[in-house]
Amino acid sequence: MPSDGDRVSVHYKGALDDGTQFDSSEGRDPLTFVIGGGQVIAGFDTAARGLEVGQTVTVRMEAAEAYGEKNEQLIFEVPINTAPEGLVLGDRVELMNGAPAVVTKVGKRIVTVDANHALAGQALTFEIQLVTVG
Repeated sequence: MPSDGDRVSVHYKGALDDGTQFDSSEGRDPLTFVIGGGQVIAGFDTAARGLEVGQTVTVRMEAAEAYGEKNEQLIFEVPINTAPEGLVLGDRVELMNGAPAVVTKVGKRIVTVDANHALAGQALTFEIQLVTVG
């Protein structure tokens, strides 16, 4: 079983509670990361730590173990005259500090953007197979 500092490769599928698959390594190279290195979400790291090569586990993670709860401080309004022209609901934008955000509302005077991760506030289920350690 891998421990802190071990480099591991895994295949995975990620799904929301409604069964919608949001990501997968299927058809791609396995995901490689260092156990305990902070390169993946906490719950994913913990799940991989308990596997033996070839073993597969399905684990459900609450938002706190995944991308965290939605942070209301990351949802804010900007005057429309300071925003790029032509913005529509769902547009992805880059904030002045380089952070990504999504347009959640376009009004006559104000644009609302959300800089939370798209999966923040959601529980996630992953099927994870440990491919290699080392």
